[in-house]
Amino acid sequence: MALDPVNRASEPARQFPAGNPLLSRFSPLMLITGGAMRRFGNIPGEAAPLSGTLGRAGSLEVRLARGPREIWRAQRLRYRVFYQEMSAKPDVVSRMFRRDADRFDGACDHLLVIDHAARGRFGGIKPKVVGTYRLMRQSAATRLGGFYTQGEFDLGPMIARHPDQRFLELGRSCVLKPYRTKKTVELLWHGIWAYLRHHRIDAMFGCASFDGTDPDALALPLSFLHHHARSEGDWSAAARPERYVGMDRLPAGMVDAKLALKQMPPLIKGYLRLGARFGTGAVIDRQFGTTDVLVILPVAAIDRRYVEYYGDEGQRYAA
Repeated sequence: MALDPVNRASEPARQFPAGNPLLSRFSPLMLITGGAMRRFGNIPGEAAPLSGTLGRAGSLEVRLARGPREIWRAQRLRYRVFYQEMSAKPDVVSRMFRRDADRFDGACDHLLVIDHAARGRFGGIKPKVVGTYRLMRQSAATRLGGFYTQGEFDLGPMIARHPDQRFLELGRSCVLKPYRTKKTVELLWHGIWAYLRHHRIDAMFGCASFDGTDPDALALPLSFLHHHARSEGDWSAAARPERYVGMDRLPAGMVDAKLALKQMPPLIKGYLRLGARFGTGAVIDRQFGTTDVLVILPVAAIDRRYVEYYGDEGQRYAA
């Protein structure tokens, strides 16, 4: 099961001020942190940082990135998948450093799957980051001025309706092509489940992407999500008005559910199985050549089969 990006960079290329050399402004540290340095130390009322191995399966380990060097490796993987394999168009900075980075990276935790049996260029064992997810808690978003997803979707009313709940944004998910297997995907979700439990998260959200920028070509799967998996009531949210693209391309009676599911990206099908619902309206991301939809998944709505599969305390892939 392949992973597609949930939430990727869509910010315009940065402008270079006169007299400021490119390499001095866009240093490796700036690329790693996106210019937003994390303040070390616990935030009052929050759990201590989650450290150590979160799970293992054979030579694969899932855990959070430990410092700037490993965030750098996650950004390099994202560049390889989003820009080299998929149709994203890098700006001059991303192309120069071969990294996918933005200002949110330094405020997020980065979940990694590492293959400890991977071979380096000269044949020796060299552990490799083969999968990643970016996790942004509500407290970090508040300090930074908002979630990344709020550039595409209006989340304010939904969050305001749940003042006592803790939100987590999922983004920047990708897996190296040879590792797009059930085991890798399950390890990533095992890590996310451990993270949810540790930080007492109540709800998750993020962007999921269809390849292509013509919504009419995606009429069947978009219409299926609109008619059969739309989030309503207290959990409703919509695309920002200036970016809104209608998802109800077809009447409900014309939607062939079986065929629509066949046309869904694997990640969106995975979210549906978990119990996710989707926001109203899509957004076209021309830089990445995608049509984005909003995934909304309260933890209480996760299908009990998956909770039992991973274990209430995440025992399935325990190290």
